[in-house]
Amino acid sequence: MSNTNDAVLVDNITKFYKVNYTKIDRFKEWFIPGFSLPPEKIKKVLSGISFRVKRGEAVGIIGMNGAGKSTLLKIITGTVIPSTGAVSFYGRVAALLELGMGMHPDFTGRQNILMMGQLVGMSVQEIQQKMTEIEDFAEIGTFIDEPVRTYSSGMQVRLAFSIATAVRPDILIVDEALSVGDAYFQQKSFQKIKEFKEQGTTLLFVSHDMQAVQTICDRAILLHHGSFLMEGLPATVIDYYNALIAERQNQTVEQRRLGNDRIATISGTGEAVIESIYLLNRNREKIEVVSVGQEVIIQANIHALKKVPKLVFGFAIKNRLGVVMFGTNTWYHDCCCDDVQPGRLTIEAQLRMTTGTGEFSLTVALTSSETHLINNYQWKDLALIFTVINTSKPFFVGDSFMDTKFSIIPGSDDIV
Repeated sequence: MSNTNDAVLVDNITKFYKVNYTKIDRFKEWFIPGFSLPPEKIKKVLSGISFRVKRGEAVGIIGMNGAGKSTLLKIITGTVIPSTGAVSFYGRVAALLELGMGMHPDFTGRQNILMMGQLVGMSVQEIQQKMTEIEDFAEIGTFIDEPVRTYSSGMQVRLAFSIATAVRPDILIVDEALSVGDAYFQQKSFQKIKEFKEQGTTLLFVSHDMQAVQTICDRAILLHHGSFLMEGLPATVIDYYNALIAERQNQTVEQRRLGNDRIATISGTGEAVIESIYLLNRNREKIEVVSVGQEVIIQANIHALKKVPKLVFGFAIKNRLGVVMFGTNTWYHDCCCDDVQPGRLTIEAQLRMTTGTGEFSLTVALTSSETHLINNYQWKDLALIFTVINTSKPFFVGDSFMDTKFSIIPGSDDIV
């Protein structure tokens, strides 16, 4: 049951397709009472998906390829009919699923604006009032009066996005629509989406860009093999998703609630584990507060429970939103441990903390190569939480500190 604060209500959505479906199967379904297709002829894509999105909330939907994300959004937008369940909307909806789809190739850009604008709910008068704004945002110049079949895919994306977002919707649904555009237009479009959110638009966002999900979304939903696996803060859900990507036989994935209400994800096969992780100053004292630009040591105390042919230690520093600010590992520094026997060892990394101020966390991993997708011995999110403050540098803003020097040069004809 919905309430007045709901913008989108998804209720028990299931979707399955018939595979290897023959005329005989159709005949049996029509004329034999009680007949049902055998399981091998039914492919279930989604199974009992339910959730609600509040007004003004931004929700990211993530999952591996084949998890059912795009199918779910197509059902939500009405382009695909669910096998069971229902979707309810409360407000004006704009969907960016496959940008450029639906444009008439022989119509000019301007003619397509008139046609597609009406399809997204604008009146002819509204479209004419917005025409200049749409042209300016698309930035395709004189091509606006050329047939769309002469456009590159990037130009089609620019025009379609400009049309779909000409009027701020109550609900905006985006499915990897911006991944095919150029970097400049991706950034420009992403900024417009953020502005919509700030103005109260409800956002449903599917993307493989985890940084975008963490930056813009208030909540994330994880789909796995067509089922609703979990939901929560984006950083927590993405940590669990990263563990699933590396899932292998005998690997465990668990989540532990920390004292500050955060949830840490720990995964791995367990041949080697990190027993403790510390942040040290130059005097090798344990610290929890770091000054901008301070030299620190990350100390990982490792226990190899079995013989490991190659051991790689890596770490990533994340900001409070879970976005990686910096990461590296011993593989890239040609400092791997070969033929590690059962026992204990310590690996240290020395670095200068040139992040901005705020709270940060440390993610650490033990693997056999440059990636955790092969032989993920252990992966620990939120292994350590620390705070960076500015005690000695000039005031600055942003996520990183860059040592800057200003010079004042009197007027001269020689200045380049």
